[in-house]
Amino acid sequence: MPNLDNLRKQAKLILRWHRDRYYPVAAQIRSGLPRFSQMTDPDILAHDFKLSDAQELVARQHGFESWQALRTGLPATDHADTQSAKAVLIAAEPQLFVADIEAACAFFTRKLGFAVAFTYGEPPFYAQVVRDVARLNLRCVAVPPIDGALREREQLLAASLTVAAADEIKQLFLEYQAAGVTFFQTLKRQPWGARDFIVKDPDGNLLLFAGPAE
Repeated sequence: MPNLDNLRKQAKLILRWHRDRYYPVAAQIRSGLPRFSQMTDPDILAHDFKLSDAQELVARQHGFESWQALRTGLPATDHADTQSAKAVLIAAEPQLFVADIEAACAFFTRKLGFAVAFTYGEPPFYAQVVRDVARLNLRCVAVPPIDGALREREQLLAASLTVAAADEIKQLFLEYQAAGVTFFQTLKRQPWGARDFIVKDPDGNLLLFAGPAE
C-alpha cells in the first residue's frame, strides 16, 4: 500500500494540475468527488479547489471516505523507511488505438461490460474504460499504427487482462460469447497452466483474457 508521504505528493500534484487547467484531471475530480459529478470540465477547472479537496479525492480513490480516514487506515510507516523505500508502481494502463472514440466506448460498454471513466476533447479523441480494477485507455488515430495482417500473423496483443479463478475465465468467455463478440481465439488451455481467449475489437486490437486452468 502507498505510504502517506507519497499520497500527500499525489494530492499536491492533483492540486497543481487543477491550477494549471490540465483538462484530464477534471474527469478524475468529477468521478471521485460527488459534489462535482454534474459539472463540466471547464466548470470544474474554474471552481474553487483546495488542497483538502485534492486530499479527499486521493482518499476516495484508495477506498476511504475522507483524508482523515485514510490517515487512520494506513499502517504506520517509519520515517527512515519512507526515505529509503523504492517507488511503488500501483497500476499499468494499456493504450489502444481506435478510429472512433464513441464507437470504441460503445463496444467496450455494450459488449465487454466496461464503463466509461471519462472522455476528453470535442469531439472526443481520448477516453478511458474500466471494469473492476482493469483500466484501458483509448486513443483516436487517423491511420492504424500497426499493420493488421502483421498483428494477426504475429498475434500482437494490445492488452492482457486476468481473472483470479478458473471458473471466472470460463464465465467471462460465456458472457462475451453471448454478447456476440468476435474471438480471435476461443477459450483454450495452455501448456503453462492457464486458460485464455482473445477478443478482437472493431479496430482489430487483440485483447487477451486469461485465468488459471484449475
